[in-house]
Amino acid sequence: MVENIVNPRGEVMIEARGLVKDYGPHRAVDGLNLAVHSGEVYGFLGPNGAGKTTTIRMLMGLVEPTEGKVFIGGHDIKTDPRAAKAMVGFVPDRPFLYEKLTATEFLWFHAGIHVVPRAETEHRIKELLEFFDLTEWGGELIEGFSHGMKQRLTFAGALLHKPRVIIVDEPMVGLDPRGAKLVKETFRRMAQSGCAIIMSTHTLEIAQETSDRIGIIQRGRLIAEGTMDELRRLADNDGGRLEDIFLSLTGGEDIEQVIKILRM
Repeated sequence: MVENIVNPRGEVMIEARGLVKDYGPHRAVDGLNLAVHSGEVYGFLGPNGAGKTTTIRMLMGLVEPTEGKVFIGGHDIKTDPRAAKAMVGFVPDRPFLYEKLTATEFLWFHAGIHVVPRAETEHRIKELLEFFDLTEWGGELIEGFSHGMKQRLTFAGALLHKPRVIIVDEPMVGLDPRGAKLVKETFRRMAQSGCAIIMSTHTLEIAQETSDRIGIIQRGRLIAEGTMDELRRLADNDGGRLEDIFLSLTGGEDIEQVIKILRM
């Protein structure tokens, strides 16, 4: 688990109040409430189709809720979107990159969007390319990058303007072990500096290793939330792994039995 040494449970930086999202007759998110504090990594888990990505997109202002509100650093994402989004670094599950740009040009583009001063931009680009092991690729076109390299570059762009909030959807997709280690180190550094991070993921080991608190969504509703110890108590599973707790709380014991049989 991440040890937040700077500002554990600080001010609320990400808040969802009564979020509902309907797609025709289908309710993807159903009255969801959550809060993520400064200095905290919040793991957001759920089975496929549970409403994770829809929630993440509503938090970012990419999808408008049918009902409810989202606040980023106290700013309503609907009525004050510029102020809210200026505070956020966003990493989607599939990187959207301008592939005819070089890595350095892409980061300059990000700096322009967030009005980062030129002198600071030069320093930040050098620092981030080095941290994400992309220095030698800074002058290369993105179209030649592997998926993992594109994902690392997306992280670099999201961090360029020193956001106070990071919203991440499936951060480890396509990353090799070194890339995954860099991302986990990024989460630790950012949380320790007071950043609020919400991470939607299918990778339960990553969630258990990096998250201060975990929320589990099922059928659009937040069915459980808390630290690992709190979730263990809720699932009546002292000392259990997150995988066991997740299966217990989401009714997935039958799936676990199938997996065990197939492994025999």
